[in-house]
Amino acid sequence: MSRSAAGSGRGVGEVARLSGVTVRTLHHYDQIGLLSPSGRSAAGYREYSEADLERLRRILAYRELGFGLTDIADILDGGDTTAHLRRQRRLLTERIDRLRAVLATVELELEANTMGIDLSEEEKFELFGGFDPDEHAEEAQRRWGGTDPYRESRRRTASYTREDWQRMAAEQRQLHRDFATALAEGESATSARATDLAERHRLLISGWFYECSYAMQCSLAAMYLADERFTATYEREIGVGGARFVHDAILANAERARE
Repeated sequence: MSRSAAGSGRGVGEVARLSGVTVRTLHHYDQIGLLSPSGRSAAGYREYSEADLERLRRILAYRELGFGLTDIADILDGGDTTAHLRRQRRLLTERIDRLRAVLATVELELEANTMGIDLSEEEKFELFGGFDPDEHAEEAQRRWGGTDPYRESRRRTASYTREDWQRMAAEQRQLHRDFATALAEGESATSARATDLAERHRLLISGWFYECSYAMQCSLAAMYLADERFTATYEREIGVGGARFVHDAILANAERARE
């Protein structure tokens, strides 16, 4: 991509198209001294050299990691890259933990909605923030409205307070964290540890929503793989392969109960 000869660099418009950033952003980088075109065209216009484009690629990579422009300039101009990366790793880890907590509440809401559970507006806001917990209500009614678990869930949760929902959400998050740890440590889905977690999953549903038999839990496990919303949540909350891990652990737990 070398264009070192006069007039062989790239203009700001072309660089904007190549990189996906706006011309305004490139002008801003130039103004603050983060990235300035170092070449000139035959007509005297400023152009970006290959070295400039490489610097832009590095800037965009650090921006993707969440670094501020001042930190990026410090790194690229000889600052302590290791210290910056360590700090950013800590910030990213904290962000991941926050997102996992949010995903756990979304998973909880999705499972509750599938079973037809209603929350008050105050409880929904407290638990789910800007997430709309009524999104799947019609589907829940259609799929589960005539079932005993649906009716039992509605009867039980009608009297739940916000604190009840918070306790239940905390149990769900802890269960997911324990599943994630087991998966990350290479635990087999058929091991005692994994099937104990599956039993906790069954008892959590039984304790809060409706009496969840092993057969019902296996039906839920099938849905975790068949419904992309559940699959995506488990994959993100528990890890790559999380939905399959939970599914297999539930089936192994049911088999253990039959023995």
